[in-house]
Amino acid sequence: MKKKLTALLLVLAMAFTLVACGTGADNGGSNAADNTANNTANNTANNAADDAESEAPELSGTMKVVATSESYVTLFDKFTEETGVTVELLSMSSGEVLSKLRAEGGTPSADLWFGGGIDAFMSAKEDGLLEQVNFDAAADLAAEYKDSENYWFSKGITIVGFLLNNTLMGELNLTAPASWSDLLDESYAGEIIMSNPAVSGTNYAVVNALLQTMGEEEGWNYFDGLNSNIAYYAKRGSDPSNKVISDEYAIGITYIDGTIEALLEDYDVTIVYPEDGIPWVPEGVAVFKNAENVDAAKYFVEWLFSNDKNLQLLAEIDQKTSVKAIKPTMEGIDLSYDTGILMDEDLSLFGSERDAILAQFETLMGDKAVDE
Repeated sequence: MKKKLTALLLVLAMAFTLVACGTGADNGGSNAADNTANNTANNTANNAADDAESEAPELSGTMKVVATSESYVTLFDKFTEETGVTVELLSMSSGEVLSKLRAEGGTPSADLWFGGGIDAFMSAKEDGLLEQVNFDAAADLAAEYKDSENYWFSKGITIVGFLLNNTLMGELNLTAPASWSDLLDESYAGEIIMSNPAVSGTNYAVVNALLQTMGEEEGWNYFDGLNSNIAYYAKRGSDPSNKVISDEYAIGITYIDGTIEALLEDYDVTIVYPEDGIPWVPEGVAVFKNAENVDAAKYFVEWLFSNDKNLQLLAEIDQKTSVKAIKPTMEGIDLSYDTGILMDEDLSLFGSERDAILAQFETLMGDKAVDE
C-alpha cells in the first residue's frame, strides 16, 4: 500500500512539474504543447489513482465458505492467490444452510454463502441473517437477479427438466414424457425420483413455479397426483440424475447444466425440456451477518462480480452460460438457451411463501421423504 501511495505522489509531482515547465516555455505554438503535457499528466495521475483505489484491501485469515459443491475450489484458489486469504470449503445444500443458520442464532460458523436456490437467501434476509454488500459493479447486474438492497446476488440460473433412462423406459414399455402434465400417467408409478424441496432449492423452485403457473388449487392437486408416481424424495439435488444413470429409476426430475448434458456421451439417457414450461431459479451469493471474517467475504463478492475473468471461470466450473443474464454487460460469453422457454415466475414469492409451501409439501410427502 505504501509503494502504491509513493508511486501516486510521484506521478502527481511529475504532473505539476510538466505544467510548470509548460508555463515557462516560448509562446509560439506552446499552448498546444502545454495542453498535451497537461492532459498526459492528468491521465497518468488519474490512472494511478484508479489503480490505488481498486487495490484489494488488507485481508488476512481464513474465509469459511458453505457452497453447493466442492467443484468451486479452482475459483477460491484464485481468490487466495490474489488476496492471501485461505479458504475452507464445506459442501451443503441451500435448505441445510438456512436451517443451520437459524439454529446458530446470529453467530454463523461460516463467512460466505455460495450457491443454492434464491428462496433460502430471501428468507435469510428477512430473518436479518445476511450482511449488506455495496460495491460499484453491483450497478451492472440485472435488477431482477439481485436484492434491491444488496443483501444477496445471483451467480447464475438453474433450469429444471427430466432425465430419462432409455434402457429402463424400453424395458418397462414407457412412453417418454414431454411435459409436466405427462408425469401424472399411472404407468410411471414408482419410476420417478425428485429431491426434497425442503433441502434442494432447485426442486423448491419446481414446486413454487408450478403452483404459480397452475394456481393454488390446481397446483396442489397436481402434486398430489405426481406424489403417487414418485418413488421417494432424495436428500441431495444430484440424486435424481445419479439414480437414473445407475439404472435404479427411469425418470429423474433434475437441474439441467453441462454436467447433465455430458452424461449423454457415456450413458443411454435423454434430456427432456418440458414443453409446458421450464422452472428456473437464480443461484445465490451472500455474506453472513456477524461473520468472523466478514471483510474477506464482502471483498470476495466484489472481486467476483467486478471482474469478468472471474465470472468466466465461474461459468466454466458451473458449465453454464446463465451468468450472462446476471451481468448483461459481460463480454466473452453468450446465453446458450432461449429465455422465452422459461416459466413466468414472480421471484418475490419464492421467499415469502417458502415456509407455508414446504409445510404443506412435507405432509404430502409422508414417509417418502428420506434422511439418508
